[in-house]
Amino acid sequence: MIKTTLTVDGMMCSMCESHINDTIRHNFKIKKVTSSHTKGTTQIISESPLDETALREAIGKTGYKVLEIKTAPYEKQRFSLFGRK
Repeated sequence: MIKTTLTVDGMMCSMCESHINDTIRHNFKIKKVTSSHTKGTTQIISESPLDETALREAIGKTGYKVLEIKTAPYEKQRFSLFGRK
């Protein structure tokens, strides 16, 4: 699993987050996407790396601009009531 974090310019409200999330869901095969207009970021979880050029183009068509793209391996965190050992 891959976690892709985008820094997105232009998000001002929750509707902006929705536009970004919907665009990503419709154009890419992903597991999960969440955006935050207050942080100016979008996080995407996918099985394999996403095409960065295609990400920039798809989001650009909605009127927003991708400033930065970071990728890292993603591991689902386990929940524990007793903390980590």
